[in-house]
Amino acid sequence: MRTLVFACLMLLLPGLARAAEPVLEIEAGGDTRRFTRGEMLARPDAATIEVAKDASYGGPMTYRAVPVAGLLAGLTLSPGSVIEAVAVDGFAAQIPVDLLLNQDASTALAWVAVEPVDRPWPKIAGKDYTAGPFYIVWTGPEVASIRSEYWAYQAAKLVSQESPAARWPVLAVDPGLSATDPARAGQDLFVAQCLACHKLNGAGSSDVGPDLNRPMNPTEYLTPPGLHALIRNPKSVRTWPAQRMPGFSPDALSDPEIDLIVAYLTHMAGRKTAE
Repeated sequence: MRTLVFACLMLLLPGLARAAEPVLEIEAGGDTRRFTRGEMLARPDAATIEVAKDASYGGPMTYRAVPVAGLLAGLTLSPGSVIEAVAVDGFAAQIPVDLLLNQDASTALAWVAVEPVDRPWPKIAGKDYTAGPFYIVWTGPEVASIRSEYWAYQAAKLVSQESPAARWPVLAVDPGLSATDPARAGQDLFVAQCLACHKLNGAGSSDVGPDLNRPMNPTEYLTPPGLHALIRNPKSVRTWPAQRMPGFSPDALSDPEIDLIVAYLTHMAGRKTAE
């Protein structure tokens, strides 16, 4: 009997090991694809890539990775839509699909880096975890143009969605604003940099951070310099043991860009929606 039980366990173990593998799920146009770590690393388009300046690690990194365009190939994706990169902690970056489908190596290419089980990556500074097992990274001469929030680490799911403007009209500024009004540019920056963690007027997929317009907009209780400092380095304004919001380096958000986000928030304080 013991021999039979042992033999059964030996048959089950490979399946259990596969079941325990992390999985990246991709949803688009009613189709769902799932890739385990092993399946990703075994793909013929997997390659070793060099990242000169990693947005999460702050320096050069080497990865085994798969082109995002390859993972999305054959799926129904609308021009102007986004891929919502959902992390295990609820972070949800809205990445333009055109960026992810790009295959021109002279610009910026998107990859899903896969953390090897036997050689884990370093822990992210100030965190007790790595960027793995799946991490969207970028290579190419124009990588500096990629917003920092598009380097989505600990990704669990990639979901095709409408553009944030179409999906959440309550994010929009007053249509009567001039085309050059700072709040308009601030809206685009807010969607790229802030919506991954925050909601505004209830719009957004993530609950990592609080809603930034309901019940009060931060411009209603912080001075412009104070809000600017909070975005640049939250710990320079207030700190507590469970604080999660990271700061944004000048490479990720310049001072003028922070000012544009503050202009957008100031404008949206007058455009609250009912809860």
